[in-house]
Order: sequence, then C-alpha cells, then structure tokens
Amino acid sequence: MDKHFYIFRHGECPFNVTGHIQGQKFNGALTQNGIRQARRIGECLRDKNIEIILSSPMRRALQTAQIVRDYTGAPILLDHRFIEVNMGIVEGMHISVAEKRYADIYALWRNPDFQKNNIRFKGGESKEDVRKRIFAALSYYARETAYQNLAVSGHGITLSQTLLQFGIRVTDIKNGAIVHMAYIHPQWKYHGFITAPETN
Repeated sequence: MDKHFYIFRHGECPFNVTGHIQGQKFNGALTQNGIRQARRIGECLRDKNIEIILSSPMRRALQTAQIVRDYTGAPILLDHRFIEVNMGIVEGMHISVAEKRYADIYALWRNPDFQKNNIRFKGGESKEDVRKRIFAALSYYARETAYQNLAVSGHGITLSQTLLQFGIRVTDIKNGAIVHMAYIHPQWKYHGFITAPETN
C-alpha cells in the first residue's frame, strides 16, 4: 500500500522578511503574504485526500496547518519531532551579524558539502540531529499507522533534510514550497516539488 506524504514549509513570517535567524526561540505569526502562501498550499492539497496534517508546534507552522485544514478538512496532530532546528546562540541574530561573528561555523553550516557533519552553534542542534528526528517521525507514520495521504507542516530545514536523505542538496527552501514523497514498503520514493497555484 502506497503512502503519500506532502511536506511543506510554513508561510512567510516577519523574521523571513527581516533576515533574522528564527530557530525555536522566536515564535512569530504569518505575515499577510504568508497567509496567502498557506492558502496556495491548501489549494494545492485540496484534492489529495489528506487524512491528517502533522505539524510542528511552532506558531508559524501551526497557523499554516490551520489554513490548510480549511481546504482539506483533515485534523491536525502536533508532533515535536517536526519542530524548527534549535540554532543555539545565534537565534534572533541578523544573518549578517552571525556571518561575521561566527564566520567559520556559519560558512560550514551553509555549505552543502558539510550537511552530514556534526556542525552546530553553541547550545543548538546539528542538521544531522534534525534529520534523525524528522525521519524517525516519518518512518513511524509510514510503518505504524493506517494513514495513506499525510501532510506535514514544517520548516525549511524539514524539507532540506528530507531531501538530503534522498541525496538531493537544496539549501534554500522557499516559504510555501511542497515536496511530495511516497512510502512503498520497504522503500521511500521522491516524487519532487509541487507547484502551488496562485490564489487570493
């Protein structure tokens, strides 16, 4: 039995506009543009027979999930394993400041060639940490539940680390982007990005 997962990044929020590093500490709501992006996700998933929306508990992801729910009618289940990466000491810092103050580690953090290394900011998680918890969650829902069509409301790193598991390196994931993947026991299959239609 094929199980389809539609994993999307939340809509735009204020720190996405200002260029500050958000992480887990800053829990902003969606901007008006972010709400429009969430509606486009909803339109895109309306006919996918979504049975459950799994969501990061962060406000920006949950708000996006709630808007998508209006289109799909699917209930929302919070799962902490999909939460944003803990960026430690650089949370709340403008990217330009982090690039200067922590130049070496920031460069490695952004470098696709080092995505599988145990690089982290003080007090934070590595991308490997994030990848492990995301795939622990995805594997659980694929193997231990009866859902066939699932949506996941997460963060840019949710998508980038999911893609990295398939050997696809994407460092910048746009707000509102959707990735479609399927689990066909015992393997995962990557179907690609879905383009959400424009809507008001």
